[in-house]
Amino acid sequence: MLNKKLKIEELEKLAIEIREEIIKMLLEAKSGHSAGSLGAVDILVALYFNILNYDPDNPNWEDRDRFILSNGHIVPALYAVLAYAGFFDKEELSSLRKLNSRLQGHPHRGSLGGIEVTSGPLGCGLSQAIGMALAAKLDNKKYQIYSLTSDGENQEGNFWEAMMFAGKHRLDNLTMIVDRNNIQIDGFTEEVMPLEPLKEKYEAFNWQVLEIDGNNISQVIEACNTSRAIYEKPVAIIAHTIPGKGVSFMEFDYTWHGKPPSEKEAQKALKELRTLKGQIETE
Repeated sequence: MLNKKLKIEELEKLAIEIREEIIKMLLEAKSGHSAGSLGAVDILVALYFNILNYDPDNPNWEDRDRFILSNGHIVPALYAVLAYAGFFDKEELSSLRKLNSRLQGHPHRGSLGGIEVTSGPLGCGLSQAIGMALAAKLDNKKYQIYSLTSDGENQEGNFWEAMMFAGKHRLDNLTMIVDRNNIQIDGFTEEVMPLEPLKEKYEAFNWQVLEIDGNNISQVIEACNTSRAIYEKPVAIIAHTIPGKGVSFMEFDYTWHGKPPSEKEAQKALKELRTLKGQIETE
């Protein structure tokens, strides 16, 4: 099933609506990760409403594209996108992190349609995606595998083992998108454990590397389309994003990595997001 592709203006408006949902979810849960969830929305919206082949009525469709969320702590963004894509009712979003909820604090395979793997321990998602990509090759399947990883995951040794394995096996059906927001729970990545030069490191492991503005939906779509045309190499898309995107007092502030807004902060955030949506509607 090839899902209907939305226009850029529609995608941009949808991204703001998703961010509003995330704020409401985190406020209701009184826990969760704000900065990364808000920052990655444009990537997820581009994937689910322009790139991926899937069927929400048949989430285990054999020939679907696979999406692996390695940095599972930003799952509020994925839950919201899946709800808008029709995998489950939007009303269920308010149950985030509550007892007996299907919307756990990290993705859990089997709880919801559209969740491909259980994730949370950073550095593991890419290996899971690689396993799927290799299996597709062995079975002569044409579906694509996309993995979203955090930049902090690059500090894990098993991440680089996975990079080496994918390069060796020339997994050109695999696209890794790196959420390069420069923050992690203890501070800025370049202060905790410097990662640069990322592009040159990936290339040394036999990956094709693209570098984009991850909050520019057009660039995300273009990069994903380019990745499908690259032969005999896995593709890494370094997507530079703004943590807390759309909420001024959260943007670039690593202290929002793992905390939710208060009632007052949520109302301020929602006001800012509604203003942004209004600007798009009047353009």
